[in-house]
Amino acid sequence: MLITVEKLSKIFKSYERGNTFGEAFKSLFIRKPIYINALKEISFSIQSGELVGFLGPNGAGKSTTLKILTGILYPSSGKVDIMGYTPWKHRKKYVAKIGAVFGQKSQLLWDIPPIDAFYLNKAIYSISEREFKKTMNDLVELLNVEDLIRKPTRLLSLGERMKCEFIMAMLHKPEIVFLDEPTIGLDVIAKDRIRKFILEMNREGVTFILTTHDLGDVEHLARRVIVVNHGEIVFDNSINTLRNHLGVKKIIAVSTQRPLPDLALPGINITNQISDYKLELELDLSVLELNKFIALVNKSSTINDLSVQEPPIENVIKELYEFK
Repeated sequence: MLITVEKLSKIFKSYERGNTFGEAFKSLFIRKPIYINALKEISFSIQSGELVGFLGPNGAGKSTTLKILTGILYPSSGKVDIMGYTPWKHRKKYVAKIGAVFGQKSQLLWDIPPIDAFYLNKAIYSISEREFKKTMNDLVELLNVEDLIRKPTRLLSLGERMKCEFIMAMLHKPEIVFLDEPTIGLDVIAKDRIRKFILEMNREGVTFILTTHDLGDVEHLARRVIVVNHGEIVFDNSINTLRNHLGVKKIIAVSTQRPLPDLALPGINITNQISDYKLELELDLSVLELNKFIALVNKSSTINDLSVQEPPIENVIKELYEFK
């Protein structure tokens, strides 16, 4: 395994201050400690070449986990082994093997062109001139930013900057890349280009761990999803299994020649009654099979049009977030 996490816990300690002046004054001398259990002995492993979505609502323990995996935080207990390194113990050697892209934090320097920042990373990671130029040229061509890397960073759009951020993160050829909201604020075209780049790098063997609130990123990129909530892992499996986690369901839109029959039946959840001839619903296939539903409607109303779709992934994620 490339990454092994065993019984990882993190407890933060703070102090109760009080709301009144008297309580605040008293806290200067006697402080009541408050313990926040951010992670509760979570365990998981990731193989080389995986592209994993690491999801959770705010305050779930997602960011704490990633900070421990990148060596920024020390855990309270537990074991982490990544490529034979313990991140917080072997930080200098370890960080040379990983990369990170943060959608809201830039590695580029505002007043100088990205290419100058690339050369700064070359020096930091001691990359040879030959290897640096080959890697940079390949990445620049792949992301189609030949005309951008010599402009001052402040003149680039958000999408253009994010492409250059990815080049910064990939120049030293990391084995693992941590992505935190990598497409935040990007338009549809820029998102598509970034997603294709991530998939291309993943095909070349780079392991990615993706945290995001944009579930479009998850659906387009992740093959496996880990969902953490209240400091515990509530789901760890493939994205297809995630869809089926709360039952095999389909989203159906149907229109008919004659008024629809009464569909207040087990397994049918009507979500939008557009008219007597048209509606949208959620069908639980474990209760009512699709062919039986179609026969039921067609028998009395005659179907004009019918569409069947997978339920939006955000519906499933929302229910998992509310699980505890």
